[in-house]
Amino acid sequence: MFIPQEILYEENIKNYELGKELLEKYKDVPKHIIENHNNIPEMRSKQNSEFTNIKKNLIIGIRKTHNFVPNHKTSDFLVPYTSSGCTAMCMYCYLVCNYNKCAYLRLFVNREEMLDKIIKTVSKSENELTFEIGSNSDLILENTITGNLEWTIPKFAENNRGYLTFPTKFDMVEPILNLEHKGRVIVRMSVNPEKIIQRVEFGTSNLENRVKAINRLHVAGYKVGILIAPIILIDDWKKLYEELIKYLKENLSEEVKKDAFFELIFMTYSYVHKMINQDAFPNAIKIFDEKKMTGRGRGKYMYKEEIRKEGEEFFREKMNEYFPNSKIMYIV
Repeated sequence: MFIPQEILYEENIKNYELGKELLEKYKDVPKHIIENHNNIPEMRSKQNSEFTNIKKNLIIGIRKTHNFVPNHKTSDFLVPYTSSGCTAMCMYCYLVCNYNKCAYLRLFVNREEMLDKIIKTVSKSENELTFEIGSNSDLILENTITGNLEWTIPKFAENNRGYLTFPTKFDMVEPILNLEHKGRVIVRMSVNPEKIIQRVEFGTSNLENRVKAINRLHVAGYKVGILIAPIILIDDWKKLYEELIKYLKENLSEEVKKDAFFELIFMTYSYVHKMINQDAFPNAIKIFDEKKMTGRGRGKYMYKEEIRKEGEEFFREKMNEYFPNSKIMYIV
């Protein structure tokens, strides 16, 4: 269980049930009050080399913006929900692009307002809408601190309309297995070769436990998806990813293999990642390759078109070989 070294919180969280619960839960952890969870000068002023220590802090506040962003991949809307950032330290984390070294875990205690807006939106719609509630954080990890999934899922299911979905890199699914979800929740597990998990996705669950979690979720009646993401084209990538796909074939349950869908996402990178990683993880493997990547807007990088095309052809071939009957939602 994550035990923060320090808690920084907005004073108004005391007006919310969850805020009071968290302050009591961590009553022995050093704390101080901040004005705004979005702007903490003492965190922004720290050096990149302190990134791993910054991640040990917990920020608690109130989410002020509740904008739903249209999305057309596995959901209708990306929805800001109960957390942002993470305690893990994946070297490619897209949240670092937005928050720089301040991609630490922030919890938002006004969950009632956020869930109420989701339920009102789906109730007014003629269509069954799907809401991505985990685009800014990992909710399986967050749930070990807040219990927010245990709170959210039954309340959303009562409405019996629409779907919630979120991705995860963690295996701590036990608390949600026996919840009344009515098939209204889609859990998508992100996987990578174990070598990449160990050397790039610091602080996340290993591959074996992630796959076991997928099987358990399916037995519990959840809809499940599998993200092979992000695909990182290190030197022996073809060997590593074929071994991964073969491992999935051999260790996913037959029921999961019949029902699960796949999403395949190639890694993007940024100048911010490059600066933080070289200072915070000086001995880590190099995942940015100038020969393979090219600019993608201001300070961002993606795989060159010919290299990405080779990668897509490889993955389509191997997925057809090992999972011929599974749907690939997209490759990006």
